[in-house]
Amino acid sequence: MDHLSQRQEQILACIREWISEHGEAPTIREIGRAVGLSSPSSVAYHLRRLEQYGAISRGGRRWRSCRMSS
Repeated sequence: MDHLSQRQEQILACIREWISEHGEAPTIREIGRAVGLSSPSSVAYHLRRLEQYGAISRGGRRWRSCRMSS
């Protein structure tokens, strides 16, 4: 996925690491703290874009249910 921004790459790395350590995805606020974004809406924007690109998917409405796509 060469069309991802540097911030989106950071968010993907954060999600991957968090799932590895905790067994579930981080919350929007936890992602924001990890990548230096204070606005939850900014994090949600990047997560929606990553979902559109097929990099992540959600099992439900909450971002905590997101999983890394293969």
